[in-house]
Amino acid sequence: MTDRHILTYGDDRISYHVNPDPRRTTRIAIHVDPDGSVVVDAPPDQPDDLIRAAVQKRARWIVDHVTEAKDRFRHVRPRSYVSGEQILYLGRRYVLKIVPDHQSKGIARLRGNRLEVLSPSDDPGKTRAIVRAWYRTRARDYFAKQIDEHAKRLPWINDPPPFRLLEMTRQWGSCSPQGQVILNPHLIKAPRECIAYVITHELVHLKHHDHGPEFFQLVSKYAPGWEKPKKVLDAMVEVLAND
Repeated sequence: MTDRHILTYGDDRISYHVNPDPRRTTRIAIHVDPDGSVVVDAPPDQPDDLIRAAVQKRARWIVDHVTEAKDRFRHVRPRSYVSGEQILYLGRRYVLKIVPDHQSKGIARLRGNRLEVLSPSDDPGKTRAIVRAWYRTRARDYFAKQIDEHAKRLPWINDPPPFRLLEMTRQWGSCSPQGQVILNPHLIKAPRECIAYVITHELVHLKHHDHGPEFFQLVSKYAPGWEKPKKVLDAMVEVLAND
């Protein structure tokens, strides 16, 4: 479990979380995620004063990156879930079309460049629920297929690992110590190459559980050029996570 702390730098007060990482021995790693969240990975027995000193030392860098992330989110408007709104799926934009159907329990389907939602109500809340359910179904099926295909290329995997969907605020995916892959359903909105990168990243964690040199060597081998899709994901995070 992470512990919440506050960094004070001038007039800025920034919340950050300390994540005790048993795989670390001495080094402290500070991350500013695309949504502006600050996470500090540290050895479990690291004294608080050393952690605070490490964070304070990089205060200017943290403030700059958090400010940049918040600026990206300012122009994003909450979805209205009305006809004419754009919906993202596998990196492509579709036009949302609400089709009144009082006999329908509520379904969504792709028709050309449109995502049609058959609904007994034009209530945006109902439409949102239908679209979210459609996304999760598509994500489950597409991710399962991709995990199976990518796992076949990796010599340390005999059988595709189990996976589940979980909405996360700071991550597109993770891999549990028990070998279960966890993927963010919002990832289904991203381009295919971005999804391939995230899945490969998590499958490499079945071999190396940290982010050391050996880990990135394997990621580069099986997902060459991974830096580009990661950059695309970082730039789109506020759009993809907009719900």
